[in-house]
Amino acid sequence: MPPNVPGMDTFVIDISQDRLDDLRDRLARTRRPDALDGTGWSYGVPPEAVRELAAYWEDGYDWREHEARLNELPQYTTVIDGQLVHFAHLRSAREDAPPLLLTHGWPSSFADFSRVAGPLSRDFHVIVPSIPGFTCSGPTREPGWGVRRIAAAWITLMDRLGYGRFGVQGGDFGSLISAAVSRAAPGRVAGVHLNASVTAFPDDDLSGLTEEERERAAGVERWKEVNGYAVIQGTRPQTLAYALADSPAGQLAWNLDAFASWGRDAGGLTPDDLLTNISLYWFTGTAGSAGRLYRESVPDWAPPAAPDPTPTAFALFPGDTTVRRYADRVHHVVRWSEYPRGGHYAALQAPPVRRGRQGVLPRPAAVTRGAGWISAGLAP
Repeated sequence: MPPNVPGMDTFVIDISQDRLDDLRDRLARTRRPDALDGTGWSYGVPPEAVRELAAYWEDGYDWREHEARLNELPQYTTVIDGQLVHFAHLRSAREDAPPLLLTHGWPSSFADFSRVAGPLSRDFHVIVPSIPGFTCSGPTREPGWGVRRIAAAWITLMDRLGYGRFGVQGGDFGSLISAAVSRAAPGRVAGVHLNASVTAFPDDDLSGLTEEERERAAGVERWKEVNGYAVIQGTRPQTLAYALADSPAGQLAWNLDAFASWGRDAGGLTPDDLLTNISLYWFTGTAGSAGRLYRESVPDWAPPAAPDPTPTAFALFPGDTTVRRYADRVHHVVRWSEYPRGGHYAALQAPPVRRGRQGVLPRPAAVTRGAGWISAGLAP
């Protein structure tokens, strides 16, 4: 049901056939780089991974199927602080249901929540915005769209939807944004739920940690081995944007590197999961503007001086680097849950019971290409 609010328009994803044809033509004409034999993933995404997934993107992946299923989510746009904001909005059949605001991270999109939005809407009014600069909310048109400004926009969005008190959930960059919403709207956020949240940093004193905590904190050290994407997007995002805007294979490799680096510990990501996200970036031309989030958020990295009093729950999945004692410094942690399956992209890697088309995207049909190396964990 439309939000029926002035200044909000219904939105339908509708990619023209000529753009699909252009994508396939570009993929067929990809100019591939050389690579060193025997280096695997140690230098970045290996040629065989890009070749197999790009071949499936060109001749196998059905965008129309995923476009139709994403459009099962009621979607809208509005302009906040001069920026177009896209969001999905599923009202619960329960009129008294509390609102729940879900925020994705990078290189994800609102599509990550497409499997969980339906089940959640049984008990919540679900709002899933696209971060400014990302896919259907992009590109951004001026500097300054970092974590805090996005948090302020989310509060405005909830105001326009008529929600006075609400809960927030987020993973990856979404965990930073969700926590910032709580701090910016004290008393209005009933609770915070976070996953894939970074709490320990390389310069923290790790003495006194348990063996399990040390292992989690060590994951931040391992991040140094794969953090090239963050360094470039945090310093020279515009230079990178030319390659991502012009080459679908280049964008595929760039996004795949992040999915592989953070999603490999648990598996569960399918070629269709990856290509639906990557296709949204490609068709909206927002790979470059999404990357700017890293540069725009530099002023927001400093941890707050005192804990946020809002009740906060953490969900930990395999591969997460979240450490309880560091989380306690900035949050009022009331629940700490650890799960044996799932991963950094939990909404994709550990969604609820899959249900055909009753509001939840099902597992894609058997994939004939690209499935082997994904089921093997994407990376060593």
